[in-house]
Amino acid sequence: MRSINAGHFAGTVQYTAGLLNKSNGRLMDDSDILQHLLEIEGQASALVNDAQAEAAKRIKSTEEQNRSIHDQAYHALVQELEEDCKKELTALWTEYEQSLADYGRSLDAMPLDTAAFSALASSLFFGEG
Repeated sequence: MRSINAGHFAGTVQYTAGLLNKSNGRLMDDSDILQHLLEIEGQASALVNDAQAEAAKRIKSTEEQNRSIHDQAYHALVQELEEDCKKELTALWTEYEQSLADYGRSLDAMPLDTAAFSALASSLFFGEG
């Protein structure tokens, strides 16, 4: 003997009751059934549209939050890199000035041999030698 699923049976009864004509209690004819199905389809369509609108709203909100987080992290990183660059440029400039000063002092420390320079200049410019 076959058992009856109570949940399925209740659903079938409810569905069949939905197909009864409200005015006279008889089953609906085909056009009434189609109209009823179109109403249900319209309700389902409205639910889907509402769900899509809510999903779009949530996606937009999440995108805005992620953009804000990204922008904050980006600007913090840019600021940090700019500060590091300024420090590095300052250190390089200081090193350059120090090297230039050292070179100047080394030139000042060299003895000048003006006699040899004059002889070289005369030989190059005047062909004397």
